[in-house]
Amino acid sequence: MAAHNVFGKEAELLAENWLKQKGYEILFRNWRHSHYEIDIIAFKNNVLHVVEVKARTSNVYGNPEESVTRKKFKYLQKATDEFLYLHPEYRFLQYDILSITHPQNKVPEFFLIEDFYY
Repeated sequence: MAAHNVFGKEAELLAENWLKQKGYEILFRNWRHSHYEIDIIAFKNNVLHVVEVKARTSNVYGNPEESVTRKKFKYLQKATDEFLYLHPEYRFLQYDILSITHPQNKVPEFFLIEDFYY
């Protein structure tokens, strides 16, 4: 597996653990439908959270959350539509971005953008 893929998987695990510490119940990680994917689907306070995880080792090229484009958000919405079709029991929905900056051999920094909409 390429180094960037390993880093991405590690970042998703960090994100999952961080969200759990904040009181989220993790329902799915890397949920897929067709060619769409949702990084993390979580539940907290009667709200379904669709979480896009973005991570970088530094902010030299910008913050991780800046890489969520309008196109990426549309893909996320389509994936969420499919998820809700299969799981109609969820009434309240929120899109979040969890940004992680994790320099090598340092403690990662987390930044959660809640109720994101593009």
